[in-house]
Amino acid sequence: MQLLVALLSIGLAFHDVEAFSTQRSSFRPRSSLSMNVEVNSAAKTIKVGVIGMGRIGLVHLEAITKAPGVVPVIVSNPTISKAEAAALQYNIPKFTNDAMDVINDPEVDAVWICSPSQYHAEQIKAAAAAKKHVFCEKPIATDLAETVEAINACNEAGVKLMIGLQRRFDQNFERVKKAVERKEVGEPIMIKLCSRDPAPPPASYVKGGGGIFADMAVHDLDMSRFLAGADPIDILAIGSTHIDKTIANFEGSEKYDTASCIVRYPGGVQAMIDVCRQSSFGYDQRAEVLGTKGMIQTDNVYPNTAKIFKQDYTGNADMPFDFFLSRYNEAYVTETIKFCESLVNDTPVPCTGTDGLIALIMAIAADKSAAENRWVNFNEIVTEVYCASPTQCELIAQDSMFPDGFKPSSKAEDLLLPDVDQVKAGKGIGAKLKEWFAV
Repeated sequence: MQLLVALLSIGLAFHDVEAFSTQRSSFRPRSSLSMNVEVNSAAKTIKVGVIGMGRIGLVHLEAITKAPGVVPVIVSNPTISKAEAAALQYNIPKFTNDAMDVINDPEVDAVWICSPSQYHAEQIKAAAAAKKHVFCEKPIATDLAETVEAINACNEAGVKLMIGLQRRFDQNFERVKKAVERKEVGEPIMIKLCSRDPAPPPASYVKGGGGIFADMAVHDLDMSRFLAGADPIDILAIGSTHIDKTIANFEGSEKYDTASCIVRYPGGVQAMIDVCRQSSFGYDQRAEVLGTKGMIQTDNVYPNTAKIFKQDYTGNADMPFDFFLSRYNEAYVTETIKFCESLVNDTPVPCTGTDGLIALIMAIAADKSAAENRWVNFNEIVTEVYCASPTQCELIAQDSMFPDGFKPSSKAEDLLLPDVDQVKAGKGIGAKLKEWFAV
């Protein structure tokens, strides 16, 4: 009941923090990157910590240091020399080798989780328990029940949670999304997405990574939902091995380096996706939407627009970007800035825990479809989750004995408490609270 009262009274209040203008003015710019961020002049300064000083962590940290109203105060990395180097480069007062030092730091209002995937859910739960807002790189977890638990931990604590699905913030995909929203090509009929990496990862990366749908195609599955503007109905997927024969005997979809799927959306809209772990000419990342009045499509991104004209060749002077940080650097920066805006101005996050959950459900369903060679309804995946409480969940196999009181959910959203922004807006709280707490 205490939890019920707390949820009903949530009105996101940031920790009191003192003005940081004098220290911030000593920060030296590290690049020519400039950002236009609308900041509420009455908003408080938000102090943040970043977990993980690998490549992604540094990209986010670079953006945070340039976002008005947000100040990094601590970073962590298991190899402490990396944390120390980042702290020195960006004038951050504290560094550590322990992620919990970041989460429990009394100065920290929000935590960026850029650690390896297997630590995400545990760190999200810890941050929620410490009443810290959370940005987390995908995935929340590879286990569906643990994903629900982690999201509900944040929703129960009344803290913001944003998931890093960075392609939503790529300017090319954003333009396609705007065209769909503005009906520039009429009503959508068909969505096409392809995602092909420059070279396959080591077999050691593939093994235990969850398979090609969860660790690669999940971005495209999410993008299909983003462009369709609706939740999907079902999926048909296949996979094969062409590039790296050393993975051919791996479990499940880990043995695939090539895969395709069809996703059906309401109104008969179809999405077709193909992914491959090797593209000899660099990152091949394209999108297309066919509508009743036209079509919009994106091209690959090149380091420059220069073209060369010779006797035996006419085309781009240079190859497309061949590294994901180069290809999506601006998108990573933009998503960081968007979460900073949400924290500073106390506005809804643009990519929620629900978005992360549905993307995982889509990947799991694709895996199941490829394994069983059939269409899989996404509701099949959702109904396997049983939660004794919002943060105590498990997977129930269809042939297992259902626990007393088990009520299968047909929609992913039904597994979740309303998040802090929904509570503030008064959306969906009454029915959900009655369901969870039998009010």
